[in-house]
Amino acid sequence: MKLAYLCILVACLLPIVCAGIAKSGSFGRPRSQGGYDNRDPRAWLAGQQGYRARANAAQANSFEALPLFIAGVLVAQLSGVAAATVNALALAFVGLRVLYIALYVTDRAAARSIVWMLGIGVCIALFVLALI
Repeated sequence: MKLAYLCILVACLLPIVCAGIAKSGSFGRPRSQGGYDNRDPRAWLAGQQGYRARANAAQANSFEALPLFIAGVLVAQLSGVAAATVNALALAFVGLRVLYIALYVTDRAAARSIVWMLGIGVCIALFVLALI
């Protein structure tokens, strides 16, 4: 189960990675020239376009995906699902989320949606396995 717990930690850190991508290249430039505004970061992020806007959206989606994943891992573990199975599914979820973020940032919408569905499927599988 330790691998699944590590996957939870990694999944919790992925939104921070997305924020870093959204803000990358903007530090050190004056706000008047589009540089990152730490005094009003949400408004600054809301005004971004291109990969920065998509990275910010991936950040929001990464936070949204966390509760279902964390609950799925814990419910599966508490229900006695084999540790190897929980670990494999947790690792698959994290891998899918990393791929999802890459697809989102690089503007591959159709592939991104498929990967999102697979990630949700992994979470549902954790719950289903806990029920059988």
